[in-house]
Amino acid sequence: MTAGLARLSATSVEFTGARGGESPLSWGQLAIWRLVRWLDDDDPYFNMPWVLPVYGRRDLDTVLRALRVLVERHETLRTTYEETPGGLVQRVARRGRFTVEVYDAGEARPVAAARELSARLAVTAFDYAAELPFRCAVVTVDGRPRTVALTLSHLAVDGGTLDVLARDWRDLLAGGEMPAPAWQPMDQAAFEREGAGAARGERTLRHWRAVLERAPLTMFDFPRTAPEEPRFVKVGMESAAVAAAAEALAARWSVSTASVLTSASAVLLGALTGHREVAMQLVVANRHDPRVAAMAGSAVQDGIFVLTLPEGTFADAARAGHRQALTAYRNAHYHPYRMMALREEVGRERGRPVDLSAYFNDTRTVGHWPHLPAVEPPGDPAAIAALTGSTRTFHAGSWPEVDATALFATGTATNTCELYLMADTSYLPRPTAYALLRGLETLLVASVAGDVPLDEVPGLCGIVPVERPAGQNGSSAGSPGIGPVKVVGDPGVPGPREVADDHV
Repeated sequence: MTAGLARLSATSVEFTGARGGESPLSWGQLAIWRLVRWLDDDDPYFNMPWVLPVYGRRDLDTVLRALRVLVERHETLRTTYEETPGGLVQRVARRGRFTVEVYDAGEARPVAAARELSARLAVTAFDYAAELPFRCAVVTVDGRPRTVALTLSHLAVDGGTLDVLARDWRDLLAGGEMPAPAWQPMDQAAFEREGAGAARGERTLRHWRAVLERAPLTMFDFPRTAPEEPRFVKVGMESAAVAAAAEALAARWSVSTASVLTSASAVLLGALTGHREVAMQLVVANRHDPRVAAMAGSAVQDGIFVLTLPEGTFADAARAGHRQALTAYRNAHYHPYRMMALREEVGRERGRPVDLSAYFNDTRTVGHWPHLPAVEPPGDPAAIAALTGSTRTFHAGSWPEVDATALFATGTATNTCELYLMADTSYLPRPTAYALLRGLETLLVASVAGDVPLDEVPGLCGIVPVERPAGQNGSSAGSPGIGPVKVVGDPGVPGPREVADDHV
């Protein structure tokens, strides 16, 4: 425990919302529920620690009032979830109470103390049927509230929701009056059950079927190796050079920085595995609808991204990847259980399940890094290359079980590109995971200086293609491999994987 951090009291806060009720879950809620049920009941993996500052000189009563109104405004914070004989339902409590613990920071900085408290609140799984989907504590210094520590269930919130709550929080502390939210998860669930919402889901399923019928059956059709214990590792890289290069390349090629990073990840995965066609799932925020953009609740689902690597340069791949990413973003609204059935059906038709266990998740709230070190002159290749001197890589965690083989993800820092890779070490040993992150930096920095032919990527980036059994060339969808492949050993083909998530 942080030195001097001491619990002072606990206060019960009563709330009364505008509406209560019961309904089926929205598709975004179902997507998270399916993952939650995949884990053990006591697994807290999908708990989200979060810290909010207390702006200005506010007393405890003001902070408690702001917390109460936040809960009253947003039904997702008053929702429990239960499997009933009639099906899975969400129940929004119109009235109730929650507990706020109060701590003194002692010698600790209040933000550090709040982070410790939020992590402590996150170690226990939520009882989804009986417990409100958040826990909170206030951290004080000399009796004055300075920060609020929260842990929230991913069933209730996603990254977009945190932005909504943070905006409300500042206004509520200032005593501002705001119009009631116009769209809540029960409204979204009703929209998806009929009319335009249901029709959009049907179109998405048709799109996925067309893509699944031609997508690679797996990216990981090569022998396993002995894994680490725990088996899944998350490695990270902080690179201002990646951020500066991605911004320069996005402007040059008229694409987004997200597409630059996604395409680079796909190119490197293809270079490693020997696939000329790369299949990944993109974690999609699904907030382009203005109603959902302002909604507190889980809306995230996965889109399918299949990039056929061209014969040309990384610039060609990034432009093609941008088009494919936009298509994936448009087709990420669907009933998760119907999608599971569709994938099983296509797998039976093709003779084995379609494995979509490679992912990319851009968790940034804006598509650039506003606090990067200055590059003079702007976009200068030498100045961007010089930034690689401050790059660092690190181990970010290990887990015994994760539903992905390779999951690339950005972080939320605004002064550098935080890039992470969650890897199944039976296919991607830790040194390979680090090589992929460093290789991405090398590829982007080199592309600022000039076009990089795709067939030069393995050598340039230090990627050693996997070894395969004789007769396998990495063409699980009938396309030729990229780069030289040495063949030895016996294959170890993974079973089907499902959906990853936007919080790792």
